Amino acid sequence: MLNIPVTQPTFRVSPLSHLARGGKWRTEAMRSYSQPVLLWFTQGQGRITISGVTRGYGAHNMVFLPAGTMHGFELQNRAFGHAVFLPVDQKDLFPAEPLHLRFRDVAQQSELNILIDSIHRELDQDLPARERALEFHTGLLAVWIERQLTLMPEYDLNSDASRRLTAAFSALVEGGYRSGRSISDYAGDLGVTATHLSRACNAASGRPASALLADRVHFEARRLLADTRIPVQDIAAGLGFNSAAYFSRAFHRQTGVSPSDFRRNR
Repeated sequence: MLNIPVTQPTFRVSPLSHLARGGKWRTEAMRSYSQPVLLWFTQGQGRITISGVTRGYGAHNMVFLPAGTMHGFELQNRAFGHAVFLPVDQKDLFPAEPLHLRFRDVAQQSELNILIDSIHRELDQDLPARERALEFHTGLLAVWIERQLTLMPEYDLNSDASRRLTAAFSALVEGGYRSGRSISDYAGDLGVTATHLSRACNAASGRPASALLADRVHFEARRLLADTRIPVQDIAAGLGFNSAAYFSRAFHRQTGVSPSDFRRNR
């Protein structure tokens, strides 16, 4: 099995623009984080796909992603905001399902800005009882989100059968994208045909199941090529490809360049 280095999760607040350093694929391709993440869009608009469901986002939209949630989003030049990477050991304070909330009320927008700014300032300072203060700030953020859900019943992302099936497929992909399994394999696990699964994914995201799976696999391929020195043939084997040559052809089809050229140009 390929030993894939994983960056240790850190509690931090980062401008959204920093997530796209190294290329738009860093945000647009399907991927996940090993810790809960809150995305707060304060300006701009675009599309975001969460667990296979694509929606538009705009200014003052908040997206909450539990650890391991497959997602990707467009980050246009005029899109601004922050990503809050939350502590793994406090994940139980937050919702178990992804959220997408739109805040039109100025008071709500201000409250969330203050909560994020408080966390950001505490992280930037080395003050006594810093860890305890961060724990309290995180708890206040979790309580604030819980209260918003009582006011905004439209937060459910999976309101129809196609979206629920696509979300279930996305969860399986996130757990098995290194296995080389086919769409038929995933469809069998879900008790549907491959055709039905792709139809549901198209309805939920505008892309067939095969495109979502390929996007997730090739994000990981690009990450490993860009961030590690693992040989191409080992990356291919670790992502379930039968040969390095087959991996190279598939990677070129997905990205327009060969794995070696992609690595060379990082």
